[in-house]
Amino acid sequence: MKIQKLVSKLLKTSKNSMFNISKSMLTNKYVAPIKTSDIWGILVLTCTFLLMIDAVYLGFVLRQDFIQFNTDRMSSTLGFLFMIVSGALLLFKGSFFIYTLYRYFKYKPIASATNDELPTCTVIVPAYNEGKQVWDTLMSLTESNYPKEKLQLLAIDDGSLDDTWDWMLDAKKQLGDRLEIYQQPKNMGKRHALYRGFNKGSGDIFVTVDSDSIVKPDTLRNLVSPFVTNEKCGAVAGNIRVLNKEKALLPKMLDVSFVLSFEFVRSAESSLNSVLCTPGALAAYRSDAVFACLEEWINQTFMGQPSDIGEDRAMTNMILKQGYSVLFQRNAYAYTNVPEKYRGLYKMFIRWGRSNVRENIEMSKYVFKNFKEGSKTGTRLLFLSQSLEIIMTYPFLIFMLFFVCTHPILFVSSTFLSILILSTFPVIFYANRYETKESFWAYTYSILYTFGLFWITPYAIATANKRGWLTRGLSERK
Repeated sequence: MKIQKLVSKLLKTSKNSMFNISKSMLTNKYVAPIKTSDIWGILVLTCTFLLMIDAVYLGFVLRQDFIQFNTDRMSSTLGFLFMIVSGALLLFKGSFFIYTLYRYFKYKPIASATNDELPTCTVIVPAYNEGKQVWDTLMSLTESNYPKEKLQLLAIDDGSLDDTWDWMLDAKKQLGDRLEIYQQPKNMGKRHALYRGFNKGSGDIFVTVDSDSIVKPDTLRNLVSPFVTNEKCGAVAGNIRVLNKEKALLPKMLDVSFVLSFEFVRSAESSLNSVLCTPGALAAYRSDAVFACLEEWINQTFMGQPSDIGEDRAMTNMILKQGYSVLFQRNAYAYTNVPEKYRGLYKMFIRWGRSNVRENIEMSKYVFKNFKEGSKTGTRLLFLSQSLEIIMTYPFLIFMLFFVCTHPILFVSSTFLSILILSTFPVIFYANRYETKESFWAYTYSILYTFGLFWITPYAIATANKRGWLTRGLSERK
């Protein structure tokens, strides 16, 4: 009897729920409206899959043409040499990918240390034209479950032209002694803002956080914990995700790219104690390691000009050079804003590309020397892999242009087919770590990068001496 009443009650509840849902659908009172970005997202993903299907079909139809194309290349001396070099590089990259996969499975993040074990920590937030976002960043940091008596929070306004300083003052008013704020006399660049923070800080560990980033409550303690368990640890990279991925299509693609770059690549690098770049959005440094290279870092030049970009890669490089380990903490999350328009995206990539060129040159000066105790093979392999990608940029660009001009249909079909094959791993990796439906953006991002951003690295190499942040402005994501 009780069971019958329970079933009857459940049916009645379900009926009422269905009625309410139907009513809400009709009145549109309770159902969230469909975003324009969602509609565009569906259209873009649909076009991506249609292109992939066409690529598979064309690859099947034109397979004999592709074989003939390779045969023709092999018949000339220059083409033969190119094919041999390409095959050797492909073999190296394939072997290196398997090695990276092996190192990824060897990686484990360090567990959080206890309150008593955690060292004193200074968090530095440089800001330029961030507006209210800097306030959100500072508030997220104060909600950290790091011992308050061990945490020093500094914010430096780098001569902003908007209301960034007003938001810092508001944060100071709310947080009182928990926050120290400073204002540069003029815009001097992020490196100089950080330099001031390093000199004002008193913690055993320095943490740098971009002013357009939000951290989780356990981020700081997870980020700092490796310093407790590993006395050779000189720096730690945080795990960066995209904050504004619901606002536009580019951030959706970049989020998938970031997951592969951090949770796969940096995990593998960390297992070799040699993460090549600690991101500006979230990184931690041992203060002794920072002060050992601080003057060299702030006075760094390239081709006779002061370096005003790549401060994160430069600091990482100088700490690796001292013989310290640089690790990655997968459990230390920061969510950061990225460009929402193509213009902002390519400018950001140019800056990163120039920094990579500069710092690979600097790394070449010590990586094959006895710069640290223990094995150096992993660090050297990482350096060689990244350097080869840079060095071979121009030959492959010339080959691609030749391919496009002589066999455009064959080029397009084989390129899309390659994207389908090579991008499947990022799709699977993201789907396994997070959401399957979001993982397919890896395909779209690869198409965008192949056809819309292929010129970045060649341009960055040719203009490596150029100065300027490029994306620091009042409306960078617009």
